[in-house]
Amino acid sequence: MRLLLIHQNLPGQYRHLLVHYGRQPDCQVIGLGEARRLRENFRAPIPGVKLVGYQTPSPSKATTMPTMRATEAAVTRGQVVLKALLQIKKVGFYPDVVYAHPGWGETLFLKDVFPKSRLLHFCEFYYNTAGQDFSFDPEFPNSADDVLRLRIRNLHHLMALEQADVGIAPTIWQRTRFPSAYQPKIEVVHDGVDTDYVKPDDQAFIEFPNKKLRLTKADEVITFVSRNLEPYRGFHIFMRALPELLKARPNAHVVIVGGSDVSYGRRPAKGTYRELYLAEIGDRIDFSRVHFVGKVPYAIFLKLLQVSTAHVYLTYPFVLSWSMMEAMAAGCLVVGSRTPPVEEVITNEKNGLLVDFFSSQQLVESILRICEDPNRMQEVRERARQTIVDRYDLHRICLPRQKELIESSRA
Repeated sequence: MRLLLIHQNLPGQYRHLLVHYGRQPDCQVIGLGEARRLRENFRAPIPGVKLVGYQTPSPSKATTMPTMRATEAAVTRGQVVLKALLQIKKVGFYPDVVYAHPGWGETLFLKDVFPKSRLLHFCEFYYNTAGQDFSFDPEFPNSADDVLRLRIRNLHHLMALEQADVGIAPTIWQRTRFPSAYQPKIEVVHDGVDTDYVKPDDQAFIEFPNKKLRLTKADEVITFVSRNLEPYRGFHIFMRALPELLKARPNAHVVIVGGSDVSYGRRPAKGTYRELYLAEIGDRIDFSRVHFVGKVPYAIFLKLLQVSTAHVYLTYPFVLSWSMMEAMAAGCLVVGSRTPPVEEVITNEKNGLLVDFFSSQQLVESILRICEDPNRMQEVRERARQTIVDRYDLHRICLPRQKELIESSRA
């Protein structure tokens, strides 16, 4: 089989697929992505996989009509990728199957180059003005112009849906975001969690040498993780809960993982969200017990989960984070927001605790319940891990299902 995997930030969701198919002697694999990101993301080659980079497209100009900027950016990227696809074809590679993330426009012209290839699309998200992230948070209202931009932003997604032979969405809720006419060809398969690697470890510890601090399972540790610290992942709600939480639990340590950029949603008018909310509540928290660690290596991230007493995961109705699933697999007791993507995985009091996204008070109360007697909720932790093992295990469930869809889609 000849397989082409496309993602602007390769490997993205395809790391395990690249490794698997690279090992197959009867499979030729090409991974296509943005050249600068390939250099950043692949410190070493993946055996059996040829990586092909395309140049970063020029950004949309400020003179472009605002409602059209996302579409123009997608078409521009699609044209850059078109050149790379023609080069791949020129050297004699014609894929049986292409599995791609269409969110940035990379596959807009793929069928013009490889009309006979079967095309699988990773259907991560479709924009709607109701029932999901848009206008969810009254603290960040949207304008009429925002509605227009959102509508037009779906243009290249609709083109992708029309071209795709098969779609793959990671959760049922994410599938329901797409137009009903296309949902029958979208399968639900999560990316998967390696539960052989991500698991509880009572001996785990984390050290902060500059503070001469070592935290273990015996300590009271509250963890919060997000790629970037922003409202989409409830950072503002969590921060506002800290003064009361720290006052009620004088021995608790709070470890906050995440960068200061913005992955989703609008940027603050000035500075970063971390600076904004520290200015709001900073004089009411004890910085000897609140640790902002930025972005950390995966091994450190895992140790944090393994020592966590309570793990907070809040999100708008949006794409579900890998980190929540990994936290459950590591045996964390997750306090999650009562929003659709979270509710698909966590049932309140069974395999985690759910709170109103906007209620810092409910968040504090749930964390206090855990801290007052963490052993009392051991069964909840065990059921959390079992949920991931039973429904989202990488090697036994998700990867086999992904392989099935890829290999049944050969030209």
